[in-house]
Amino acid sequence: MKKELLAPAGDIEAGYAALYYGADAVYLGLRQFSARATAANFDEQALNEFTAYAHSLGRKVYAAVNTLVQEDELDDLLRTLDMCAKYGVDAVIIQDMGVAEIIREHYPELEMHASTQMAVHNKEGALALQKMGFSRVVLARELSLPEIREIAAIPGLETEAFIHGALCYSYSGVCLFSSLETGKSANRGKCLYPCRAAFHGSCGEKHYFSMKDMALQEDVLKMPVTSLKIEGRKKTALYVAAVTDYYRRILDGKGADEKRAENIRQIFSRPWTKFHFNGKNKDVIDRDFVGHRGLKIGQISRLEKGRFFIKTNHKIARYDGIQIDVAGEEKPFGFSLQMLRVNGKNVFEAKPGETAEIRLPAGAPGLECGWSVYLASSSEVKGAYPFAKPRPGEYKRREEIEVILKVSAGEIAASAAGKTAALTGTFMPAKDAAKTESAVKAAFGKTGDTELALKAVIIDNPDGRFVPVSMLNELRRKLYSQIETMSKQGQMTPVKPRKLPEKAQWLIKTDQPECLSQTDLSRVAEVVVLLDRETDIEKIAALPKNKVRLALPTVCRHPQIFEKQIKTLLGMGYKKWEIGNYWGLSVLPEKGIDLSFDASLYVMNTQAVRMAEACGAGRVCAALEDDLKNIRELSLSSPLPVCMVVYQDVPLFTSADCIRDNACKDCSRGEKWLELSRGGVKYKALSKDCQIMLFDERPLCLAAEAGSVPADYYRADFCHKKYSPEEVKNIFAKLQAFEDAEDCRKGNAVRPSLL
Repeated sequence: MKKELLAPAGDIEAGYAALYYGADAVYLGLRQFSARATAANFDEQALNEFTAYAHSLGRKVYAAVNTLVQEDELDDLLRTLDMCAKYGVDAVIIQDMGVAEIIREHYPELEMHASTQMAVHNKEGALALQKMGFSRVVLARELSLPEIREIAAIPGLETEAFIHGALCYSYSGVCLFSSLETGKSANRGKCLYPCRAAFHGSCGEKHYFSMKDMALQEDVLKMPVTSLKIEGRKKTALYVAAVTDYYRRILDGKGADEKRAENIRQIFSRPWTKFHFNGKNKDVIDRDFVGHRGLKIGQISRLEKGRFFIKTNHKIARYDGIQIDVAGEEKPFGFSLQMLRVNGKNVFEAKPGETAEIRLPAGAPGLECGWSVYLASSSEVKGAYPFAKPRPGEYKRREEIEVILKVSAGEIAASAAGKTAALTGTFMPAKDAAKTESAVKAAFGKTGDTELALKAVIIDNPDGRFVPVSMLNELRRKLYSQIETMSKQGQMTPVKPRKLPEKAQWLIKTDQPECLSQTDLSRVAEVVVLLDRETDIEKIAALPKNKVRLALPTVCRHPQIFEKQIKTLLGMGYKKWEIGNYWGLSVLPEKGIDLSFDASLYVMNTQAVRMAEACGAGRVCAALEDDLKNIRELSLSSPLPVCMVVYQDVPLFTSADCIRDNACKDCSRGEKWLELSRGGVKYKALSKDCQIMLFDERPLCLAAEAGSVPADYYRADFCHKKYSPEEVKNIFAKLQAFEDAEDCRKGNAVRPSLL
């Protein structure tokens, strides 16, 4: 099977570069609903021209409409999907279930790809999304080759996997760090990457979560997936060209060219890693430095005042960019090479193996012998990737129309695509009716910069009347203008809101049933118990059975570990279940259970509620990063009951990348808490079973605001962190009185909007 090489395009130039250097498909973002909102992205004209050009080459274009959508944005979403349908994009990449629901009903011509933001990390999740109508799933980057093979073997489902580029510390789609800390949501395309920052921890001030870059290189040939994806919608056209060219050659059997790999490192690169492709790997984090490093060309061998010497292993030239690792600094020290000497003589370039003398700029930090030196940009490489592109406007998708022109003594009228334009006047019989017919065809054939193409003109002129060319042109402009501005917007399926309860009920969620021993459960509608592999079923059985709902975790690489638990609990008569990821749909019965969707499934609009209902859910939970305005609107409009979490120790991220100091072979893999801090904020990281979860020391608490939200249920969560029975009793009593817990945080609830 020929594998698709899929390249990124943050703008049209990068898209043209990708096509020129051999991409089989390009993925891009539009001006709204793009998970790379700060990239240039594509407006309507650019989408039209680029898609038409790509299709002329036999290549594909995928549009990333992969952010969460709030209720008041649904009309804008429809306009975005209209563009995708109008210009014939080959697929839409999606995170929000509401987007999928609208496409399924109103844009069946659009193929759906499940974004990596949907956190597809096991076969069960992929199967669930296939059943929902997705033709392709983009796999979590954390997967090993055997795990990728298992998902790729699903009949009739395409798979896409990342092969090169930046890595997130968290599983994509389950990170709330940027959102809750700054209001800039990764799930809304505005991530500020707080994980890249330095934290104080057990090893001092380090970048404990700052990832290296993925570079699978020739291992891509082992990939059994449909599509091999390069990350980089915020990268330059030069970067896209270089990386696409590098992997095109590998896929074409020409091998991994080391010079081309060096070019990529010079253009932009953190240190490279295979990530977990070959199994668990701790060498994935760069604790000491962040950002672009470049190509290592040697070490400082000698220092003199204002200059240093290096025996370079790579050609360097004047005006190249140089970077040096400086101990204690987050980023390398960089400067443009203005003076270069070899053997005491000024030279333009130094060859590999030569000892170069490099002058430092004013204000350079103190350096030491042995420090690493990098070539961070090269004038030669900047000119090494030229690419051809079409003239602006040369390619454009056009809508074919048939124009009907009617001529009478006092009026001419033209109709096409359901629109009509007319002009009044006095129209006399023509001396040569054939010339009038030719003039009509010529006038309406001038489609110019419009997105229309004239298929045919039908002339209804029984008396052979003459129409001046100037009036034909005016009529054409008037008609075509109406067609061009005609809304093609799909219709939103009306949603009938449920009847709101007179008073909301309270829920408690915990992974420690014993912590509820002092809480009056008669005041609780449900106790939601979060399962893990060590859950004691006897402790669940001690709770009032009619009030128990069982919850599956959001991230689970091996769902089979829950098979016995699920079977046992179903056999004991537990019919209420909750899921936090789509894999839960595949391991629970389709019928005979009461299913709820947790906050990690990000239900933020009524169309997402409709999709949840179609999947069997009887209740949804508002997203933890949503704002109060949207939660209120969702609660008022939702056809299903809505739960609002009012207290939780929120996992800011969940990661497969261990930050313990010990080696894997020396690890018990048991529960271990690590303390970190940054900017006066204290965090706790839970390391357990090769998974890391980060928590702010302060819980999220919205009790004071909850009374203004007409939810069906309010929920208090006591998971992950250890709570005593007395703590739970006291905190829960305050929450039920709509009083905040002490020293809490509000996330996006009191911000004016989710940015």
